[in-house]
Amino acid sequence: LAFNYQNERLRENVEGLAEGIPGSKCYQCDAGSDEEIKKLMDQFAADYGKLDFLVHSIAYAPREELTGSFVDTSREGFRTALEVSAYSLVAFSKAALPLMKDGGSIITLTYLGAERVVPNYNVMGVAKAALEASVRYLANDLGPANIRVNSISAGPIRTLAARGVSGITNMVAHHREVAPLRRATEQGEVGDTALFLVSDLSRGITGEVIYVDGGYHILGTLASMD
Repeated sequence: LAFNYQNERLRENVEGLAEGIPGSKCYQCDAGSDEEIKKLMDQFAADYGKLDFLVHSIAYAPREELTGSFVDTSREGFRTALEVSAYSLVAFSKAALPLMKDGGSIITLTYLGAERVVPNYNVMGVAKAALEASVRYLANDLGPANIRVNSISAGPIRTLAARGVSGITNMVAHHREVAPLRRATEQGEVGDTALFLVSDLSRGITGEVIYVDGGYHILGTLASMD
């Protein structure tokens, strides 16, 4: 396994994660730079030769865009959210394509806010909608090369990134109360699904959104999360 981190500020966390995995390597790469993405893939190719799967777990919007009303979204905040959270999947997929010599699997992470209004999720919901559409277009483009592209839509989890969304604690509590399984989504559940999607067990699945949210997405009228 290989991991990447955006900058020195995040390096220690990622290297700590990789320490317990024999043979793993860590690389620096800012997903907002095509030059850095190319450099990452060149380094990976030199170290590993080929790529079997790619996990795209990147999303960002300025904190001020994740509170209040969506109508107040700034032009720059909109651009940043779409570029980092959605376009980066396209950029990484293009760069990874030459290394997926024997086919492969690409997965990304999305959220229900792509299709339903979630308070304070705002422009990130629009970015996730673009991400899900990108999954379908990429699945069609890359299918002839035996490369599958799918997304996981997880329930709210208090990750480092999610803490930037105003009210995340209330979202997790609400999910626990009303989801059919009556519990919060666990990181391990998302990891298990990712493992399935990068393995040959899912070889007939592409272009899909796989929900790992305890069934929350099947509900009709949802109580307010304020």
